[in-house]
Amino acid sequence: MNSYALEVGGRPYPQRQNWTESSWLDRQFEKLRTLALSKLWSRRAHMARFVAQVHKAYATIEQLDDAQLKDALVLVKKELRRQGPVDAVAARAFALIRLYSKRTLGLAHFDSQICGAYALIRGTIAEMDTGEGKTLTATLAVSTLAMAGNSVHVITVNDYLATRDLEKMLPLYHSLGLTTGLIIEKQKPEEKRKEYRADVVYCTSKILTFDYLRDRIDLGPRMKPLGMSFREFMGNGDTTMLPGLQYAIIDEVDSVLIDEARTPLIISRETRNNVLEQFYRQAMQIAKDLETGVDYDLVELGKAARLNELGKAKIEELSAEYGGLWRGKLRREEIVTRALSAIYGFQRDVDYLIRDEKIMIIDENTGRVMPDRSWELGLQQLMEIKEGVPISPEKETMGKISFQLFFRRYLNFSGMTGTCKEVAMEMGEVYGLPVVRIQPRLKNKRVYLPSRVYVTSEMRWLAVVDSVKARLSRGQAVLVGTRSVKASEELSIHFLAAGVNHQVLNAKNDKEESELVAKAGEPDKVTIATNMAGRGTDIHLSDGVRKAGGLHVILTERHDNKRVDRQLIGRCARQGDPGTCEEMLSLEDELFQGRSPLVVNMLRQLLHRFPESRVSNQLALWVCRFYQRSVERQHRKIRAGMLSSDFQARRSLSFSGQLE
Repeated sequence: MNSYALEVGGRPYPQRQNWTESSWLDRQFEKLRTLALSKLWSRRAHMARFVAQVHKAYATIEQLDDAQLKDALVLVKKELRRQGPVDAVAARAFALIRLYSKRTLGLAHFDSQICGAYALIRGTIAEMDTGEGKTLTATLAVSTLAMAGNSVHVITVNDYLATRDLEKMLPLYHSLGLTTGLIIEKQKPEEKRKEYRADVVYCTSKILTFDYLRDRIDLGPRMKPLGMSFREFMGNGDTTMLPGLQYAIIDEVDSVLIDEARTPLIISRETRNNVLEQFYRQAMQIAKDLETGVDYDLVELGKAARLNELGKAKIEELSAEYGGLWRGKLRREEIVTRALSAIYGFQRDVDYLIRDEKIMIIDENTGRVMPDRSWELGLQQLMEIKEGVPISPEKETMGKISFQLFFRRYLNFSGMTGTCKEVAMEMGEVYGLPVVRIQPRLKNKRVYLPSRVYVTSEMRWLAVVDSVKARLSRGQAVLVGTRSVKASEELSIHFLAAGVNHQVLNAKNDKEESELVAKAGEPDKVTIATNMAGRGTDIHLSDGVRKAGGLHVILTERHDNKRVDRQLIGRCARQGDPGTCEEMLSLEDELFQGRSPLVVNMLRQLLHRFPESRVSNQLALWVCRFYQRSVERQHRKIRAGMLSSDFQARRSLSFSGQLE
């Protein structure tokens, strides 16, 4: 075996072993290093040289017949396995893949897609505008890396996209002699094990991480290289789910590495405990007997509670008759605090919904239901008591890891997204990934209309209805983005009252997502969607809609980070199409809740007296963005704290001889 192939696949379970926490100085250096690399790789001249190499190589093979092309492919594979994807060899590989794609799929990669794929094989994040064809872009990098001897995981955000993308690109991979695998939720372990052994594997981040955790639980200390080699030598067979972590290419990389980073992945087993169930019911009763502003205050935008001394004393008094678990001071205060969060911090049809007498958590970043996710530390059971649904069993943690720690274990990884510049520094500090901006193939024709802020939600909904009617009269299609299921249903009621035909896409009908979004560009079509519609499915415009000005997108509430807002706006004016967008916000939006009453009241008076004033609107928009940035900073601190906790937990376990 040659040198490069040995490097990527010469170990029983290849993965990074240096999982120690970096010092503050090292993290700052990493930010500066990735920033410098971002500037270097983003230089048009540098990209243009590589694109020219690809076109030159393409011209030499374009007229080859199938047999000659196969011989050329064999030679390139040998060079890739010997040298790795260095520029000269990668350019020839890209040219071959491009030609095979043209002959099998009828699609030849554009220059912008060649640039995006080049960024991927160089271990960076390619920021490409929505509609630039990231699925086809990935095939250049995936095929090149797989032919070089890597086992490549192509990671998407859900089963639907993983299945769709692989089915589209399957003829290309097979024509290149690459084996492919697909990992979806309903597969049995034996099926997954077989699929993971393919050269190219399409999967989702959560399933992949859980399968890795299962390997660690199964092997324990034997997962170390020496233990794995001894196990193989003794002929005990390969029982691991994964063959290792060699190369990952992550689609919508900011969603996976940033937005999902605050949620730990936990494998647990269920245990029924009647004492704990009674404990939770008592906690909910005590929490209802406490008074806001007297015994506790709501903090963190109303999501959490903070007890004062009066509240702590009242809990001790109310729980005196219970005994047992209530004797511990910290325990009783923590469970009542959690019960207060369950009662006041989480809203039905905003943070969760009820389906088949079960609580389903709604992902705050995608708007999708997460059926396999539950709250920990008793919060799940407290929420179930609140809603009067059957209480689920307690869960005992067997394995736990965060995306931040998991993806750092790949030998190499890179990613694609349309929105990453806002978190470029964090990507550099945490993952060592530079962000490279890829110039779009065609000029962007998106028209931004003036943003407006209204005093109340009711005023905003009425204005949205008027705007939609105006756009429909011009012949445009309209996509209206809402932050929550509740907001989407409120707007639907207003549309029905105004006689506006529309379709609603939210977490309650997420199974119809791709079909509904794909039709959003048809004539007279109005679609209300939570932010789940911001990613994954193309909106194709009819000729009539395109001539009338394209898709019109209305953002009705800003989210916790600006990237999600940009994702929704990015649904219009794709690939050189026309399109328009506007923001229609309200002072009753979630970002303004729990903030300084003095500031919000001042804005309310200004907008009430001068509703058409540009100055009033601009001031309200500035305050909204200020609040949005403060939430972004808060989430960034939470992610940093979680990663630090991961490392501390690993250090503690290492003293006992355990890995995780």
